[in-house]
Formats: sequence, C-alpha cells, structure tokens
Amino acid sequence: MAEIVVGVDNPGVPVTSPFIIVLTAAEEAVLTARARSGRTEHRDRLRARIVLAAAAGATNAAIAVELRVCVDTARRWRRQFATERLDGLADRPRTGRPRRFTAVQSAAITALACTLPAETGIPLSRWSSTELATEAVTRGIAETISASTVRRALTRAVIKPWQHRSWIFPRDPNFETKAARVLDLYARTWNGAPLGPDDYVISADEKSQLQALRRRHPGRPAGPGRAGPARSSSNTAAAGPWPTSPPTTSTTPESWAPSPRRPGSNRSPTWSHTS
Repeated sequence: MAEIVVGVDNPGVPVTSPFIIVLTAAEEAVLTARARSGRTEHRDRLRARIVLAAAAGATNAAIAVELRVCVDTARRWRRQFATERLDGLADRPRTGRPRRFTAVQSAAITALACTLPAETGIPLSRWSSTELATEAVTRGIAETISASTVRRALTRAVIKPWQHRSWIFPRDPNFETKAARVLDLYARTWNGAPLGPDDYVISADEKSQLQALRRRHPGRPAGPGRAGPARSSSNTAAAGPWPTSPPTTSTTPESWAPSPRRPGSNRSPTWSHTS
C-alpha cells in the first residue's frame, strides 16, 4: 500500500505504509456504526472514517484530502488501530495540571461551608463562594484560593451554602379552621353560603417596616447528604408585623372606615363601622 510523501529529498516518491488495515466483521460493524451515527462525537466519527478508508486501500495522503485533515492525523490513527485495534482509537489518559490543593484543604473548606457564619463570629446570614474563599485564606487553609475554585469544590460535594430555603411551623391549634375561613373568602363563600353581588371582601397589606427580627427555630447549615441549600425557619419569636386589614366582609363598600390616627404614630389603625 503506497502513500505519497512530499519532501525535499524525495518529492513525489511513493512510500509503502507498514500498517496494513484488515478488519474483522465485528470491527467493521462497530466502525461503520460510529461513522454513520449522528450522535457519535465528531472525533470518534472522524477516527472511524480514517480507519475505514485505510481498510479500503486509501493512502494516508488520500485520506487527509478526503476528510480534510493533515496527513499526520491520518497516519496516527492508522497506526493506533493497527497496533491496538479498537482500543487504540480512544484518547490516552491525561495527567493534566498538578493539583494545587490537597484533599485535606478541600475537606477543610467543605467543613467551613457546613457551619453557619454566626457560629464562627462572622456577621453574615449565609456563605457565598467569595466569602468562603476569603475566610479560607484568613484561617490559613490556603495561601490563595479563588471563589470559582471554592464553588467547584463545593459542587463536587453537592453543597450550596449560598442558597437559602425557608420553612414554617403552624403554631395555632385552630390553624386549619381559621385558614378555611380565609380560603372560603377567596372562593366568595361565607358560612357555607356564596356571597351575593352586593357583598364585598376587603383586604389590606401589612406594615412592612415593623417586621420581627428573631427567628423562633435555629437554622440548619448546608451539608453533604442533604438537599443542598441551607434552611431557616420562617416563624419569628416576636408578634410579627402589625395588620392593617379591616373586617374581611361587609355589606357595602362604605360600611367600614379607619379611625383617625395621630400624626407620626406607628400604631396600627383601628376600624369602625360607619353605618
């Protein structure tokens, strides 16, 4: 099997390739499937086509022209297949860049992410990758580390301390009964009877500037084997915001009106019946 090698010493001189490709029926079936499949990776499809062309008697130069690759590429995969068969078409293991951070350092960063910032004296409600990187350098875990490196390490450990999820515990023993009344009003129903066209449901928002500040239940940090994000309770120990809602139902829109309030007062307005 000859191939044309163009050079200074032997321009246009035919050279016989030492690697003669003869396929078995099984190898031909595998290579044909790779070459024709639209889901095969491009590199695997190209290598299969090179070997099939070589088995058909094409020279490396002809394969390079037909598949638009360099001659060295055609020569390499012909040689790889001739010596190792199908296993030779796979990529070699690559060592890559040496690891900059040891397993102990990665474990220390993971352990830091599994703690609440308040437990370490840091005035934060949750960790971010940037803050974890800064704290790792401060504690001497690593001389320098980027936020993206911290994020990749925590992604491998399935930990996401920068995400937050809340839950709530209904504390009222009559919660179901009271909630049913509100849900009935959404459906325009009261005491089992539908509201008429002249019945109105009036609602108002709460005072957002009087929110409670302390949570009733302690939070749970992120950690391996959990759902990922940290969790905190939505229940608060204080009374919560002041409601400003009038009674939920009335017979006419003018039936209820807020009472006058002293200027500058933060008290919730009271509602009086005007009819």
